Amino acid sequence: MRKILMMMSVSLDGFMEGPNRELDWNRVDDELHSYFNAHLATMGAFLDGRVTYELMDEYWPTADEDPESPETVKEFARIWREMPKIVYSRTLESPGGNTTVVREVVPAQIEALKAEPGGDLMLGGADLAASFAAHDLIDEYLIYVHPVLIGEGRRLFAGADRQADLRLVETRTFGNGVVLLHYARERG
Repeated sequence: MRKILMMMSVSLDGFMEGPNRELDWNRVDDELHSYFNAHLATMGAFLDGRVTYELMDEYWPTADEDPESPETVKEFARIWREMPKIVYSRTLESPGGNTTVVREVVPAQIEALKAEPGGDLMLGGADLAASFAAHDLIDEYLIYVHPVLIGEGRRLFAGADRQADLRLVETRTFGNGVVLLHYARERG
């Protein structure tokens, strides 16, 4: 059975974006981007909320057309275009190619999606992740802690209302100081 993986970058003080949705504090270099690409290329689909999808869809479909783009960017642009995407949104009407819109997070539908053949499912977007977490649908958490304090913004797990026991699967330190904390949900 496929797993639902949540991947998110956070500052050391626990913010996933700045107060005005800034992400410029992320320390993504070629090493980290290559690692992301290798991992994301194995997925069966990207599951995103509308805001995350629209942010990604503004840039990635044509990012490899710029001759100045680094190879890691060009590689992810190809991954993004080819990867099936499921966007959870009540308002999105006209998604780009290879994208399906789903209006509600329905646990039975998610379980059916997990039972389909293919690679694991990568969950993106804090609001969607909160909704999946509320239904206990996330199997693994990949948290990339960046060596920066941003002081204010939006916390990743703001509003979490239940305990979830996790098991450490892996840690990895990258040359730029980013640390991966990879946890799996303990299920009884």
